[in-house]
Amino acid sequence: MDFPKELRYSKEHEWAKIEGSIVTVGITDYAQDSLGDVVYVELPSEGSTVTKEETFGVVESVKAVSDLYSPVSGKVIEVNDALVDSPEVINDDPYGDAWMIKVEIISPAEIEELLAADEYKQFVEEEK
Repeated sequence: MDFPKELRYSKEHEWAKIEGSIVTVGITDYAQDSLGDVVYVELPSEGSTVTKEETFGVVESVKAVSDLYSPVSGKVIEVNDALVDSPEVINDDPYGDAWMIKVEIISPAEIEELLAADEYKQFVEEEK
């Protein structure tokens, strides 16, 4: 399992890359591994709003259908539409090309509530 130190994590297994007021969101290596081969993804439209800990989309694999939960609240400013046509990228590159949405955050304090890499790694180990 990969736990990049520069990212923050939610207990719902989403990662967040913080760049000023913009947060890029995707699912973790652990999440994609648990799901198995991803065959479908549904993402919000650009301009929509997301709320911390509420669903923003769905990812479906050969094993399960899982909701996607936003790690922060804000406005969706960009959507990775390439994932709709090639959802398998989520399995191949969860922290790179498989980013899902970019959010302009409205409450920077929410970032502090996310887990650091070491905390998330411990959380995953306890969950297994």
